[in-house]
Amino acid sequence: MKTVNRHQRKSIRLEDYDYTSPGEYFITICTHNHKCTLGEINKGEMWLNEIGKIVEEEWLRTLNIRSGIKLDVFVIMPNHIRGIIVISDESSKQSVVGTHSCASLQRKPRSLGSIIAGFKSAATKRINEMQHTPSLHVWQKRFYDRVIRNDKELAIIRDYFHNNVLQWTFKDDNPDDIPLW
Repeated sequence: MKTVNRHQRKSIRLEDYDYTSPGEYFITICTHNHKCTLGEINKGEMWLNEIGKIVEEEWLRTLNIRSGIKLDVFVIMPNHIRGIIVISDESSKQSVVGTHSCASLQRKPRSLGSIIAGFKSAATKRINEMQHTPSLHVWQKRFYDRVIRNDKELAIIRDYFHNNVLQWTFKDDNPDDIPLW
């Protein structure tokens, strides 16, 4: 009888795709155990709490830390952040940057994984310093990504972002079925 590790997930990433390649990437990063720690939906609007504001600041700080990276639309929800990251040709010309102490050495510099790891690490550090909880988990270990393949798909994803808050009560990621009104 074959034993299956139910915690081992099949990767949904494109096989043989170089995630340091210039392009547009749709990402979703969820909070640890999908807890609604970033704020709340109130009357159809997302209200960031102090943790959510730190997440927003660190997301935007990505532009100052890494050249060749652009941020397109993004939305912070009570238990996740979604955004479009654009890796430009400029990023492939940068010098190699070492990993921080918590990063996996398997991650390529300037890769999508490296960008997300840096963001998650910086946000976690600030959140834990603010709350005096030095080892508290803030994020799920993994994140979801999708390579945006064409302008039509980009337009559909951008439209999705504009309606994300309004769709909160209809989604599985709204654990409490929080009403909007």
